[in-house]
Amino acid sequence: MKVVKDFRFLQSEATEWRRYLHKYPELDYRLENTARFVAEKLESFGINHIETGIADTGIVALIHGEAGKGPTIGLRADMDALPILEESNKPWTSQTPGKMHACGHDGHTAMLLGAAKYLATHRNFRGAVALIFQPAEEGALGGQKMVEEGIMEQFGISQVFGMHNEPGMEIGRFGICKGPFMGALDEFDILVKGRGGHAASPHLNIDPIVIASQIVVGLQTLVSRSTDPLESLVVSVTRLIADGAYNIIPERSEIAGTVRTLVPALRDFAEQQIPACARGIAHGYGADIEFRYRRHDPVTINAAKETDLAITAAIGLVGADAVDTQIKPSMGSEDFAYMAEARPGAYILMGNGATASLHHPAYDFNDEALPYGIGYWVNLVDTILPVAC
Repeated sequence: MKVVKDFRFLQSEATEWRRYLHKYPELDYRLENTARFVAEKLESFGINHIETGIADTGIVALIHGEAGKGPTIGLRADMDALPILEESNKPWTSQTPGKMHACGHDGHTAMLLGAAKYLATHRNFRGAVALIFQPAEEGALGGQKMVEEGIMEQFGISQVFGMHNEPGMEIGRFGICKGPFMGALDEFDILVKGRGGHAASPHLNIDPIVIASQIVVGLQTLVSRSTDPLESLVVSVTRLIADGAYNIIPERSEIAGTVRTLVPALRDFAEQQIPACARGIAHGYGADIEFRYRRHDPVTINAAKETDLAITAAIGLVGADAVDTQIKPSMGSEDFAYMAEARPGAYILMGNGATASLHHPAYDFNDEALPYGIGYWVNLVDTILPVAC
């Protein structure tokens, strides 16, 4: 098992890759330059089996070990940026106004490229490693699309692993737990249909703004009074819109938000009870609603065996004291969940130090974390695909 110092020699080069990607962010599936950069680097490492154009701009590259036959494991990194105006003021700040790597996918890509270079040079493992470079993690379900296009079957992947940086966690530390690790994500829209009119005569109208306000409050009781307090349900109203004027009560108002759960039964509960609650309130005022509910990422489940393998790899790299094996699950979502549904897998968090939070305009991936991520991937391969004794 290797330690961090074994990967320090890659840090300078990986930093250059990371900062280049940071300067030229691209969104969702439109990663033409990013995908070209990744494919060219993989080719330069002597990797011959590179499949591009998966899920539009995704890439899967295979590195075969030289120590005999064995399974193929998948290592996944996301590549897309976010539609945010950057405020980091770094020399490598985004050159595209309104787009930035605010979640560290530039770092994730650079770390998997670093691991690819190491593994392509030192093929002292059995079987094969499938390097999965995924587009469209930020809400566009690129992970689902790659799975639907058959990457698990095409490349014979038997297990799959993911990793994400964690601001606020010290550099050199890792966190993971078995079972539900990241929440399911759903979205809802509620259109409240009232009756508009002059604001001076509210008794002649059915005010959709007042009704929407009551619905927003009412939805909170689904969490506080209708579900087990020991189970996690988060209902967040994130948009409330009405197209009125100072002296006009509008005809309609719109409510939108998200639902996050760790338990499938609560997901079903939310889909049924949110419209029931909203419709009951609206009917009480003589109004009606239209409702839409969309399921996105499922719960990210860390399989027990694969989690143990991930823990072994991380401990080998940084020691047991630096690996939290019972970290609390997060209600944030991850479309790696689709890959972990298709094959048993594990998702781990890696410290990014005292940086701005994810999705913040001042966020920047910490380049000091690069050798830790590279080392984790290599140790994981050594753990799962060891040379036969």
